[in-house]
Amino acid sequence: MKLETMIDSIKKIVAFAKQYFKTNILVMTFVITSVINASILRFFTVKNYFEIRPIIADLAVVLVITAFGYFIKPKNQFRYYITWAIILTLICLINSVYYTNFLSFVSFSLLETSLQLVGVTDAVVENVIELKDFCYIWQIIALIFVHTKLKKKGYYDYVAKIETGKVRALNTLVASLIFVGLFISTLTSTDISRLGKQWNREYVVMCFGTYTYQINDLVATLQAKINPLFGYDEHAKMFREYYDSVDNTQPENEYTNILKGMNVIAIHAESIQQFLLDTEFNGIPVVPNLKRLASEGLYFSNFYAQESVGTSSDSEFTFNTSLMPATSGTVFVSYFDREYVTIPKLLKEQGYYTFSMHGNNGSFWNRLAAHKSLGYDKYYNYKNDFEIDETIGLGLSDKSFFRQAVPKIKEISEQYKNFYGVLIMLTNHTPFKMEGHSDYEVNYKYQVLNEETGEMEEVVAPYMEGTKLGNYFKSAHYADEAIGQFMEDMDEAGLLENTVVLIYGDHDAKLKPSEYKRFYNYVPETDSVLDKDDPAYIDVDYYTYELNRKVPLIIWTKNKKVQGEVTKVTGMYNVLPTLGNMMGFSSPYALGKDIFSVDENVVVFPDGNWLTDKMYYNQSTDDIKLLNADDTVSIDYIQKYTTFAEQAISVSDSIIVYDLIRKTKEAKELLGQE
Repeated sequence: MKLETMIDSIKKIVAFAKQYFKTNILVMTFVITSVINASILRFFTVKNYFEIRPIIADLAVVLVITAFGYFIKPKNQFRYYITWAIILTLICLINSVYYTNFLSFVSFSLLETSLQLVGVTDAVVENVIELKDFCYIWQIIALIFVHTKLKKKGYYDYVAKIETGKVRALNTLVASLIFVGLFISTLTSTDISRLGKQWNREYVVMCFGTYTYQINDLVATLQAKINPLFGYDEHAKMFREYYDSVDNTQPENEYTNILKGMNVIAIHAESIQQFLLDTEFNGIPVVPNLKRLASEGLYFSNFYAQESVGTSSDSEFTFNTSLMPATSGTVFVSYFDREYVTIPKLLKEQGYYTFSMHGNNGSFWNRLAAHKSLGYDKYYNYKNDFEIDETIGLGLSDKSFFRQAVPKIKEISEQYKNFYGVLIMLTNHTPFKMEGHSDYEVNYKYQVLNEETGEMEEVVAPYMEGTKLGNYFKSAHYADEAIGQFMEDMDEAGLLENTVVLIYGDHDAKLKPSEYKRFYNYVPETDSVLDKDDPAYIDVDYYTYELNRKVPLIIWTKNKKVQGEVTKVTGMYNVLPTLGNMMGFSSPYALGKDIFSVDENVVVFPDGNWLTDKMYYNQSTDDIKLLNADDTVSIDYIQKYTTFAEQAISVSDSIIVYDLIRKTKEAKELLGQE
């Protein structure tokens, strides 16, 4: 009897399942294709192929979306599901494109800065689109195909007779809640913390799935707008406690006040990476002028930008303030109207005239407003202040920009005793198209034996022609020529006698790892690339790529007041306190330290990763890379800097979002404090 009952129950379940699938074909197509697309995205990006948790999370989200479709009449449900299919497909496609080029996932906060892409269409198209990015469109095609077939068979009329939408909606929501509960039971406190902070998008996608990440990102983006209205006391308390616990007094060292009273010209070198200084072809350096200036000045060879989605603007912000970029959106667009302690403001207190120059539109990255907020007296830009006599890429060519900048600087020097100016380069910007502007060769020449004549002949191997990295070398060489000519023109104008020239790379070239694999493994003698199985093959893995993203920092004076190579790991937020020690200014809110006053420095990246001279820590995987195989680190060592990284990011974000520097200043004035 029990066996018969069991068989009868199984039959009922099977009959129910058949009936369910038979009357939910469109719905099941939507659910399955949506989950598969999210899985394909992870397959191509974070590569956690066998992780079940993100699949459960994606399924739970899709089921919630599905449930509300049941409130619509069957004949109209296709419009609902195709609309959502298009939305989810776009989420996967856009994230695929973004990850391919920036090794991260896109944020809704980027919509605020989407207008920054106007005028750089060539760079976008040239750099981001790959065939695999379009594979997600199959979901839309599949849904249309299934709908067409069902419509011909009178499926929707049949379903309308038997479907009870509210019941099925409730059942689907219950199923979704079951999956949510199952998923939550697998989470750790670390998982929940990282979801809330959204610092490391890669980790969130790996753990919570594509759709949960995007929903959470939308919430985080809206929070950035709402947060200033709520939670002030909590963040102000954290801000006070952090700076009360940090000793920001500047100890004296051999560099203290060594450059005090000198003028400063800072060159913001677009996309210049450090490895360029060590690269040459056929004995000709890629960047000979930068290489020379580095040998004559103080050269930081282990220096890292700390930019986020704001790229160049983030570097400008961190360079000037010693704070981190915003965790949501960009400071220049979303938080430019806050008060910050900056290099221009601190030098203005010493009587300096401060200015910035750029060969692009003043509205780009909202610089017209942001530079005024940073404390620049004047922002010279594009058509307003320069004659557009030669354009390359996004705007005025670097050579013309620098040529026109020198007389402007000369005029400033005649009106003011001291000046501080930042010149923002532009030409060496992706997609690095230099046709007719750079004749630098990125070929290898080598000797081979001509078997017929018995003599050695020179062969040219154009192995870098047509590659993005090859174009980058040509573009960087042009930028280097522009810097070299600028230095000569400045010297001829007598502007280098009492001037510090500071050159920094704003960020890496954003090239893909595959470009470097060819570069590192090319064999000119055979005009071929090493196979992965070859013992000499250099694999450009995650850590190799990240560590190679360093950029140069050079502090140069004509009288060679400061010289030498600094190999200690240094970050963009170390510039203000380091330069400040040399010139007699400081910020009480600097997150970085004077590099010459710390035994061990740590560089914190906006995603929560961090780097010391001993190791690189990857927050998304909780993994480390020892830079010297013989070194050892303790758990306490890792925890110490992980805690600092989290504090630095949180405190900086609180300053930015809640305008805490201004409010602290106002509170002190109210109390009659200095």
